[in-house]
Amino acid sequence: MKLTVLGAGAWGSALAIAFSASHTVTLWAREPEVRRGLRDDRENPRFLQGQRFPDALLIGEEFETAVAGADLLLIATPLSGLRPTLCRLRDAAVVSPLIWACKGLEAETGKLPHQIVAEELGAQVPCGALSGPSFAQEVARGLPTAVTLAANDTAFGQRTARALHSAHFRIYANDDLAGVEVGGAVKNVMAIATGVCDGLGLGLNARAALITRGLAEIARFGVALGGQAPTFMGLAGIGDLILTCTGDLSRNRRVGLELASGRTLSQILRELGHVAEGVGTTREVARLASQLGIDMPITQAVNAILYRDEPASSAVDKLLNRDPKSEAS
Repeated sequence: MKLTVLGAGAWGSALAIAFSASHTVTLWAREPEVRRGLRDDRENPRFLQGQRFPDALLIGEEFETAVAGADLLLIATPLSGLRPTLCRLRDAAVVSPLIWACKGLEAETGKLPHQIVAEELGAQVPCGALSGPSFAQEVARGLPTAVTLAANDTAFGQRTARALHSAHFRIYANDDLAGVEVGGAVKNVMAIATGVCDGLGLGLNARAALITRGLAEIARFGVALGGQAPTFMGLAGIGDLILTCTGDLSRNRRVGLELASGRTLSQILRELGHVAEGVGTTREVARLASQLGIDMPITQAVNAILYRDEPASSAVDKLLNRDPKSEAS
């Protein structure tokens, strides 16, 4: 298969490395100087330092050339880059099937990625979301990973999952596009909350409780947006949630840890050097949850810390002092 990966951050680079073992892969970056560096250095020093590119991995030059003739496109930009990338594809009259690895809800609109794709390219283009418990550094190193590919067309999803599947990067097909996207988006909000919990030294019992109740919030929200409840017990739900909430490589968890120490959000993001999608996603999820009447107290607490300058300890106190309810609620 001829595959073009659009976006050369940590995740795009890692996927390009992983898939180049079995496919002809072109990796494209938006900035010309980044493309030159990738081509000359044969690694991505900013996002995957020390991880050499395979000899077979191609570095694309102009956008139109990179996408021309591709059997499959993989968009691995931050979510904020999804719509501009789709617009470029539309303007270039590219009709290749595509999948995306970006997670979150679009700022201001609150739209999921598949809704953005439908707006820009139409609802008929074969497409899907790649999501699940996966850190880029481990994928690039070839460590065992399992993820989900949810598609708008079952046959396309199954065919693409089989084509990209390998012994060390296992891909399971799924037909719940909305549910997989919600799981991948909202788990980042819960990772910020877990980082706050750990940063305040509340203990492992509290962390387990937070993750469990966080999963309940994700499922409520996901079902309300059209997702299927079983999805949230799978790789794109609880699997991704556990990894992001407990793994030291999680950028969103790191944001929570720093917030618990009293640092400001602007300081944290300036020094992080990577996109933490949970920061923007929190605001959109909290807004939508309020509009739809969905009870999401953890999300609302994180939103208060991020956007209403509420101290982390105060937000946690409010969570702990909520009236008890049935676990099913």
